[in-house]
Amino acid sequence: MPCGLYIAISGEDKILTFAINSETGKLTLQGETPVTGRPATMVMAPDQQFIYIGRKDAHAISIYRRNTDAGKLSHVSTAPVEFEPDYLATDRNGRFLFSTYFFIGKVAIHAIGSGGIIDPVPVQIIDTVRGVHSVQADPSNRFVFFPHTAGKGPNIILQFKFDAATGRLTPNTPDRVRPDEGVGPRHCCFHPKLNVFYCSNESGSSVSAYHIDPTAGTLTALQTVSTLPYGYQQKNACADIQISPSGEFVYVSNRGHNSLAVFSVDKFTGRLTPTGHAPTEPEVRSFSLTPDGNFLYAAGLESGRLASYRVNREIGILTPLDTQFIGKESWGVLVTG
Repeated sequence: MPCGLYIAISGEDKILTFAINSETGKLTLQGETPVTGRPATMVMAPDQQFIYIGRKDAHAISIYRRNTDAGKLSHVSTAPVEFEPDYLATDRNGRFLFSTYFFIGKVAIHAIGSGGIIDPVPVQIIDTVRGVHSVQADPSNRFVFFPHTAGKGPNIILQFKFDAATGRLTPNTPDRVRPDEGVGPRHCCFHPKLNVFYCSNESGSSVSAYHIDPTAGTLTALQTVSTLPYGYQQKNACADIQISPSGEFVYVSNRGHNSLAVFSVDKFTGRLTPTGHAPTEPEVRSFSLTPDGNFLYAAGLESGRLASYRVNREIGILTPLDTQFIGKESWGVLVTG
């Protein structure tokens, strides 16, 4: 399928579909799909056929099939959930869906059947604590990590072993990593080639790198670097994090400074070096890179505007291309290949 961009407009109960020009990065609106109940978090199945959408007010997760010709998404089914879903991710094989519930401190695992349909009865529900903000399975699909923010959360990353046949999780040993005091790990990503795991730190306005023991599935801290320019003292909180497909650059969104922080990645150690900041829209909670790493799109929750950038493939810096109003409370941003 051609590369496409999907954006959840929470305040208007819809998903926008854009086509991406692979040469210029220019977006063309293809259509919109009504999705009630404040659609927000989204994840694409590994086979690129289905999108799972968390509907906050509806307390539901809906499955949609991509339809590139019509520019809309085709509804497949909906699974009710007990609480407000905050984050979705699949395992590496696309057989299970993880969902987090920030305020009540739970993570659910649902089996994914034929046609992308999820079983409404969870395989397992894990009781964590308030503040669980995201979930990711490692590239081997044997381990799963839950970052928890600070403040009203515990400032930890929980470590689990994952059974890819049954979908069940068991606590690893040790079962958690405690980052630097109060940094508040929020979202995370894995290096595509190295045994390195990165977390954006919401409260600490920083990004941390961890070494992953590929056998034990446990994390060891490598480095924590500020996402802010030197001397900046105003309020800020980090949100999303993405790594380029090549593994050469990491990007983190700053809310307050309203920028995308850019880091180069050492190809041997995975350590980060700050290389600059690109101004962006207020309250960017979600952004996404194209599969070729040439373009990045970031949505401002407060402004309702989408910012487009060209990525310099040599040094990773972002050049602004365009901004456009897309709708009230633009939340999830998802680029598909």
